[in-house]
Amino acid sequence: MPFRHASAPFFVVLATSICGTSSCTSLATGPEWTHASLAGSAPERVKEEDARLREEAAQRAREPKMIGAKHILVMHDKSERKPDSVHRTREEAKKRAEEALDRIKKGADFDEMVAIYSDEPGAAERKGYLGEFEKKDMVHSFAEAAFSLEIGQVSDVVETPFGFHIIKRTE
Repeated sequence: MPFRHASAPFFVVLATSICGTSSCTSLATGPEWTHASLAGSAPERVKEEDARLREEAAQRAREPKMIGAKHILVMHDKSERKPDSVHRTREEAKKRAEEALDRIKKGADFDEMVAIYSDEPGAAERKGYLGEFEKKDMVHSFAEAAFSLEIGQVSDVVETPFGFHIIKRTE
């Protein structure tokens, strides 16, 4: 990557202009404010970043292209696309979603909790089922949570502009 290599001379010039020759013992130890060796730390950071990027790419490759999920959506006054019947604060909505999740964790049936807690129009009839979707089809926080689940697993409470979700991966 040219940027990484091109930046090294910049740091050498910057360190030389800031440190001069009297305030730093050598360029290899770097100026005091870096707390690291200029000569040794840059290649290590590049290797670490490359390893992180490779792992992220491998993770994306392991993810399925599409999954299926159900969800409970608890909305509040500022939720996008909320029905006129919803009148609760964000804090009240979060508390309601946490209550639903607590009941699910204690063994309550997910479909029954959809009927009781979800504010999404038609959710009770569909049992919260969203069908199959690609990661790019959903808002970021929802997609990240849904695609990180194993089949049958239920997420923690996830906030999106639409409110608070509890997601159950089905496929």
